[in-house]
Amino acid sequence: MRILVLSDIHANLEALEACLGAAPEHDLVFNLGDIVGYGANPNEVAARVRELGKTFVRGNHDKACSGLISLDGFNPVAGLAAIWTQQRLTQENTEFLQQLPHGPVSPLPHVECVHGSARDEDEYVLVARDAYPLLEQSPVQITFFGHTHIQCGFSRDEEGDLWYTLVPKYTSRTGKQSFKVHLKQKAKYLINPGSIGQPRDNDPRSAFILYDTDDNSITFYRIPYDVPAVQKKILHAGLPDRLAERLAEGR
Repeated sequence: MRILVLSDIHANLEALEACLGAAPEHDLVFNLGDIVGYGANPNEVAARVRELGKTFVRGNHDKACSGLISLDGFNPVAGLAAIWTQQRLTQENTEFLQQLPHGPVSPLPHVECVHGSARDEDEYVLVARDAYPLLEQSPVQITFFGHTHIQCGFSRDEEGDLWYTLVPKYTSRTGKQSFKVHLKQKAKYLINPGSIGQPRDNDPRSAFILYDTDDNSITFYRIPYDVPAVQKKILHAGLPDRLAERLAEGR
């Protein structure tokens, strides 16, 4: 089985369509949340992801933009974008976002999907010291997580109690590129596919992963998309300028 894992689309329709167009054939799609927020196409993206599959977890922007939580913890730029999105979401899409499940969700017996982490859906797992307690506590082999917008992974190999940080190695920051990792049967993994719509790892290209259960592998992907077109949409919509600027920077 081949599974496309997407996260942090943030209402970036062009990036989503570029990734779907470049993705290999797959059987299922897992969505790790933050479908909306920041970008100028919340309704179009919400409608598109609903067509792709039924495995979702909610993100903090999904909660904020659908009115489930206050904006008190959001920075001014994120808060303004959430208010803009609240005012434009259809009732159908608002209800869809409100009904997204709290992670973790287990679409396969050995897999969990979360937004932040299994213990806190809003937790940022950025470095090894954040990841290792989660790996020790995890009841499953693989946890897919998002929220940080950084494509990476962490693992614990029970044979010899070895710990690893997985960082995809690409030859450049242009064009379509991929990086494949074969998983060990006796190891546990935290895998972040990166962000479709708002990358923050100094690479402006969209990010996702393909999980192949048949050969027990993860393939990281980076896909270019029409950043200027998305920037124009953001500016035309009256969203904060910074949301457009940082797309070209990948941070």
